[in-house]
Amino acid sequence: MTTPTGVQIHLDAGGVRAQISQVGASLRHLVVDGTTVVPPYPDDRPAPSCAGVVLVPWPNRIRDGVWIDGDETRALAITEPKLRNAIHGLLRYTAYEIAERSDTTVLLRADVVPQIGYPYLLETSVRYTLTPDGVSVEHTITNRSESAAPVALGTHPFLTISGADPRTLLLQVPAETFFETDDRLLPIGESPVSGGTDLRTPRRLGDLQLDTGFATLRRDHDGLVRSTLAAPDGRTVTLWQGEDLDFLQAYTSTGFPGQELVVALEPMSAPAEAFNSGRGLRRIAPAETWSVEWGVTFAG
Repeated sequence: MTTPTGVQIHLDAGGVRAQISQVGASLRHLVVDGTTVVPPYPDDRPAPSCAGVVLVPWPNRIRDGVWIDGDETRALAITEPKLRNAIHGLLRYTAYEIAERSDTTVLLRADVVPQIGYPYLLETSVRYTLTPDGVSVEHTITNRSESAAPVALGTHPFLTISGADPRTLLLQVPAETFFETDDRLLPIGESPVSGGTDLRTPRRLGDLQLDTGFATLRRDHDGLVRSTLAAPDGRTVTLWQGEDLDFLQAYTSTGFPGQELVVALEPMSAPAEAFNSGRGLRRIAPAETWSVEWGVTFAG
């Protein structure tokens, strides 16, 4: 390992190129037909704001790291000290094994081992495959424990459209509800979208400040949820979510390296605090395997 994010895996299908980092199995850069749609960051830096990282066995936050597991109260390490939360799972800083690799696809694997606050053994993998217009991603989790394991999964890609003023990009998210949060960014209620949270009609990215979880996502006829970022010249980036990815976190940032403004659209199988609320939480039986898929496409 010679960089903070480990081995850099470069995929190339001609008009589509991607960079995947070994640490966190993160989608670090994506270019389609000469347009950057996932912005890069310097190779000598760790992933800023969890950029592109796989979030497992939970995305987002758990209050005080404490959760109830049947008859047991468990306490996870506090990985967001400022807000006193356990955030973004247990593999964020793990160097995944590169199990398979070709010019256009890579399979990475990592285990979640039993530890303080999470006594379960999981085999996980993520496969990135270039498509003619972007990338598709498949995650799998297999429970190797002797009892059912609670799991949720998410990922944290940042999106942009190079050559366009990011303030003029139009963001559309087909969500009917959002999660109200307290000063620790933990959910305290769920409400119909309105005002700055209603993205069913496209809104200028420059007019938004988001660190917002969305639910009640509308699926298209093919069963996919599609959120879009569109430039004034008609170029469009779409993030799609497959079955079981029923939630989305949207996060705008003015601090991403080299970017005036950028947005993370984070597909998730469960929202913040799912280990306590049970919302979207899945319990995988021993030897059971669960898979989810998402991807990014570009048109223009």
